[in-house]
Formats: sequence, structure tokens, C-alpha cells
Amino acid sequence: MSPLRLLMNGSRGRMGQTILACAKVDPEVSIAAEIDSGDDFQSAVPNCDCVIDFTHHAVVENVLTTCVAHKKILVIGTTGHTDAQVEKIKGAAKSIPIVFAPNFSVGVNTLFWLTRKAAEILGPEFDLEVVEMHHRLKKDAPSGTAKRLAEILAEVRSLQYNSDVRHGRHGIVGERTSAEIGMHAIRGGDVVGDHTVIFAAQGERVELTHTASSRETFARGAIRAAKWARTQSPGLYDMQDVLGLK
Repeated sequence: MSPLRLLMNGSRGRMGQTILACAKVDPEVSIAAEIDSGDDFQSAVPNCDCVIDFTHHAVVENVLTTCVAHKKILVIGTTGHTDAQVEKIKGAAKSIPIVFAPNFSVGVNTLFWLTRKAAEILGPEFDLEVVEMHHRLKKDAPSGTAKRLAEILAEVRSLQYNSDVRHGRHGIVGERTSAEIGMHAIRGGDVVGDHTVIFAAQGERVELTHTASSRETFARGAIRAAKWARTQSPGLYDMQDVLGLK
């Protein structure tokens, strides 16, 4: 099989640069184009097999439309999408394979799996909190990974993310209820990404933590997702599918 031709959208960003560096030493892929703001994305797409998008959620509609028009695989690494944008991603996935994940790290996706299992095992007696820390330049909060962790906890507890997640606490907020999931975002320095899920009960506490020390773990995961999607039918997938964790 010939190398998978990748178009890196967001090539001058931190993740884009890391993905390009990893792709250059992977014999199963080649770089078809390096695209960023101001470049001609639409003209470059026909010459690739897969678009890896790490730009900004605001441009997702243009990316989707172009990839669908040319029947190209799409790997989406941006976060912060609106509900309407997510619906458009789902619609595009009826025509092309799309891997849409809040985090492409193998370790983080193992954390997703462990979080679900721990929540199921420990039960409602344990209070749930999510804490995440990222570098000072990160624009959205909470991180897409932290949001997914809270969504998993909400699914297990039959709660709703929008109504039952508490984003930080300030002032006289009263006692913590059992039907809430705490969410706390910390920003500072050059932290690549730390995520901790806390299960706290009377007399004991369980913590699940993932610490990323290099962006290469996310870059290798995104490339792995692109190679996996090459053999898939149109549909919406995430890294749990890529890793066979579902």
C-alpha cells in the first residue's frame, strides 16, 4: 500500500509542527501539503488522501464542505465546537470517514476507559471532580479532554453535562450535592496537559491522572487515527474506535 498522503491544516501551530515532524519519520505516510491561515486550503485538498485539522473550530464548516466534496478522510483535533457545529460534523460523516476526538493520546483514551469503569464500580457514594491544567496560551476552558471526562461521568450517573457540571466554585455556594460534577481549569507556564479525575467518599479517595510531557503523544495518535481511517467506511469515529476500546 502506498504511503497515506496527509494535508496538515494548521501547520504553523504547535500541534501542526509536531505532527509534521512525526510524519516525516513515518514510512507509512507522506506530507502532501502544509496549510495554515492565508493559504489556499481548497486547492490543496484534491492532492491528499487525508486532512488532519488542528486549526480552530470556527473554520470547521469550510473544512467539512471541502473534504466531503473531494471524498477525503478527515481527522479533527480542534475543540470548543458549538452544538450546531457538532451536528454538521455528524452530517459530513455520512459521506466520509471522520475521526473526531478531544484527545489523540493513547494514554488519555485509556484514562477515558478507566474513568468509565471506576465510576461504574465505585457507585454514587463517591463525589466526582475533574481537574485539568494547560499552558498559559490555551484559549478554551475547560479542555476538550476534561469535558469528555465529565461527559463520561455524567453518562454513568445519568446526569446532564450542561446542567450538572459545576465550573469552579466561588462564594457561599452551600454544601456539595451528590448530583454534581466539579470542573476546574488551571492555566500557567508551558504545561502540555494534565488531567485528574477524583472520586472522593467518606474515608477514601481514588484519583486517576494522566500527565503529558510532550505533544508527540498526541501527534502520533492523530497519525495513527488517519492510517486507521483509511480502511473504514464513512462514519463518525473517535480514538476509542481506533484503539479498539469500545
